[in-house]
Amino acid sequence: MDIWENKNLKPMLIGADSGPFDDPDYLFELKLDGERCLAYLSKDGTELRNKRNMRLLPKFPELSQLHRQVKKNCILDGELAVIKDEKPNFFEVQRRSLLSNQFKIRLAASSSPACFTAFDILYLDGKPVMDEPLAERKKLLGKTVRENQYLAVSRFIEEKGSAFYRLAEQNNLEGIVAKRKNSKYRPDTRTKDWIKIKFLQDDDFVVCGYIRKSDIISSIVLGQYRGSELVYIGHVTLGVSGDDFRIIQNHKTINSPPMSVPKGHGNENAVWLSPDLVCVVRYMMKTDSGSLRQPVFKGLRYDKSPLECKATGNFLIK
Repeated sequence: MDIWENKNLKPMLIGADSGPFDDPDYLFELKLDGERCLAYLSKDGTELRNKRNMRLLPKFPELSQLHRQVKKNCILDGELAVIKDEKPNFFEVQRRSLLSNQFKIRLAASSSPACFTAFDILYLDGKPVMDEPLAERKKLLGKTVRENQYLAVSRFIEEKGSAFYRLAEQNNLEGIVAKRKNSKYRPDTRTKDWIKIKFLQDDDFVVCGYIRKSDIISSIVLGQYRGSELVYIGHVTLGVSGDDFRIIQNHKTINSPPMSVPKGHGNENAVWLSPDLVCVVRYMMKTDSGSLRQPVFKGLRYDKSPLECKATGNFLIK
């Protein structure tokens, strides 16, 4: 398979969650709050694809010259983000994804430009490098990329994950990722070689319906997949507004819930939706019973399919 010509690689995925730890076999880097994508860079141009292999340059034209910053043809894995108030801002990325008017896209690209932070290299100068250990791929990445305001290389530290996590927490950042130094890159594979260590937790859910109060949505009914079955998770109330509100409200309705739902909780008054939309819910922590504390609707996302929203454990959002 010619991964350069086909341009259909899917990124390697995080396979575990953990508290902070120290380990000389790992390196640690920031978890950025943006949209994961692969950059195919050559002398002829730039191609950006997200996890669903959708092209991103039509929405983020300011990144069309990334290829000028690399010395050889390469495929980079990284995060597309918009930095606002010195921090990655997921809402700005999500807002841009909803735009279709070219004038508004160009205006947003000028006022809130995106950047791409590369943390891995998968292909270099005509050959895959995914079987090289991560530590070696990091060296290749640093030698290949020339940084500018639109393209950066992710910084990392070795061994001292606990101190790095505390620094991320102090700055109210999303968290860090631990990666085993000798690990190979495995496309479209969820592996425990990559471990998520987050201060602000979030997860992806299927939007299954909403409950209306007056002229606003008072809460969203959420689901996730357990195997091939869509299961009821609960509701989230805080944070639904603006464009997300309009998209959810105008989405295709169905006559009955797309999964089994319990009585009460306002479900008898829900407007049920075709389960095609995916949203992110942020929360501070899980309680001992498995429910989420202080859940807040973070936004819709379009780089993930509903079937990728996997349920873990038996919990309801309260």
